[in-house]
Amino acid sequence: MRELSVNEIAILEEQGCSAEDWAEILVDEDFTTSSITNVSFYGHVEIGSLNGSMEVEDGFWRRCCLRNVALRNVIIGDECIIENIRGYISDYRIGNRCYISDCGIIMSQKGTTCGAGETISVLNENGDGNIVLYPGLTSQMAWLMINFPDVRNLVQTSVGNHEWQPSIGNNCRIVGTKEIVNTFMGDSAEIRGASRIYECTIESSEEVSTFVGSDVIMEKSIVAPGATVTDGAKVFDSFVGEQTHIGKGFSSEASVFFANSYMDNGESCAAFCGPFSASHHKSTLLIGGAFSFYNAGSGTNQSNHAYKMGPIHWGTLARGTKTASGCHILWPATFGAFSMVMGKVQTHPNTRKLPFSYIIADGMMTHLIPGINLRTVGTWRDVGKWQKRDLRPLGNRRDLINCAFPNPYIIQSVIEGKETLLGLQSKYGIEAPEYKYKGCVIKHDALVKGLHYYDMALRLFLYEYFQTTSDTNDTDSHGGIWLDLCGMLAPKTEIDRVVQDVRSGSITSVSELEEILSSINADYKTNAAAYAQYIMKQNSEGGFIDQDYWLREAEEAHSEWLSLIRADAEKEFAMGDVEEKQLHDFIEKIE
Repeated sequence: MRELSVNEIAILEEQGCSAEDWAEILVDEDFTTSSITNVSFYGHVEIGSLNGSMEVEDGFWRRCCLRNVALRNVIIGDECIIENIRGYISDYRIGNRCYISDCGIIMSQKGTTCGAGETISVLNENGDGNIVLYPGLTSQMAWLMINFPDVRNLVQTSVGNHEWQPSIGNNCRIVGTKEIVNTFMGDSAEIRGASRIYECTIESSEEVSTFVGSDVIMEKSIVAPGATVTDGAKVFDSFVGEQTHIGKGFSSEASVFFANSYMDNGESCAAFCGPFSASHHKSTLLIGGAFSFYNAGSGTNQSNHAYKMGPIHWGTLARGTKTASGCHILWPATFGAFSMVMGKVQTHPNTRKLPFSYIIADGMMTHLIPGINLRTVGTWRDVGKWQKRDLRPLGNRRDLINCAFPNPYIIQSVIEGKETLLGLQSKYGIEAPEYKYKGCVIKHDALVKGLHYYDMALRLFLYEYFQTTSDTNDTDSHGGIWLDLCGMLAPKTEIDRVVQDVRSGSITSVSELEEILSSINADYKTNAAAYAQYIMKQNSEGGFIDQDYWLREAEEAHSEWLSLIRADAEKEFAMGDVEEKQLHDFIEKIE
């Protein structure tokens, strides 16, 4: 870089330029004055090469230039176009090949963290804060921070030791945006038509670019690579994960959304939205809840306020659970995996041990039909679609997402569910017309069928084991509790060990912890196979495992399951508005 010559200064002044001190303006060695017009310089400014052209839209190439802009303490990379800035750009470093046009103010202030280190309270809206936002946050780290304060302290220390500098990366585009303050933009990020971006980090790269679109207001938030925030979305104190979409006026406050989530029209507050959470409809509110592999029906709402001690209540919908249109849940409540929740649920049910259930309520009574959702077309479609809809590039995925179905986490609930139903029969009588369980009523016939569905689910897990394990005679056997770390499935003993290492100081950084979690995730197949062996051993006389017997049982269960799925599809076809070809195409997929 070099200073301007006297002749160059004179030419620039003739072209409408001015400077507080021309000696503070440094330019590239091959600088020419023809590319700069109507620019006001304040403080120290460095300008890279303006030789060359840039494609600002498909097929529309323009020469690099600076025009109609006020610059204060700005460093500009090579081959940029910066023009028509109605306000100014202050205290920013701008990368190479950036296009910045028709904007208001772009500035940074001392002491900014670009949204990193912001502590928010999810689930309990009135809580003291349980998730620390930072670039690179994963669903697993968020889950651990909520459940283990020692992990949260580790993250706070790591984030606090990092210096955050607002800057604009290489190949970025900022067009028609009113205000950008204290914000970091990664390479190839684009902001087009946004209203206000304040104290944010927008992660992006050449391989996985990020987009912020029209009329967006975003404050104190982190956006992960590949995400889209657009169409009037309002995002405050939130984390937007990999390949997540937030648009069409969706409003988020103190919420986190992890990989491949999709949010339009509605709103969220203190919501923990794990991978593949989706809400498309207006009048839908996600508040104080934990969701993953989730789809919200239109008009879905939850209440976290009993109008007594404040908005402190919360609940959990385990992976794969859905809410039907118009569903309203009064927290606290807990719903088991792959359930369907319908109606106005006000009895605070806890169905964690009864997965695959229908929960149907009318505001007064909550009916539970255990296991029935195992046999539906919807469940069959869901378990097959998530892996196909993971839009993140291979080799560059942060959230650890395991779509295995069935899996040990679900099967342990299935086993508990069967024990629970048998316990209800023992308590109320085997011929009782109905059974009461944790805020729910279960009809006699529903309970009997539920026992059968849970037997089927257990054998479906063994079918998956036989299909994916090459040598079933050379597998360890161990049981124990499994956890779903918001997408990652792992034995509880492994997670307890990791948390203890954090507590003792053996794990000293977030990156080290993430590496260990990745290693545990990579061992899933081995640990799941050991769990399958444990199940067969526990259900065999004398502990001897007859592999041939269990293989036959598994294959029969799988065949029965597909028959039930087929029957459910034919039932839907009988409603009269499904084309016969569509039915046949579906049946071909499952055969």
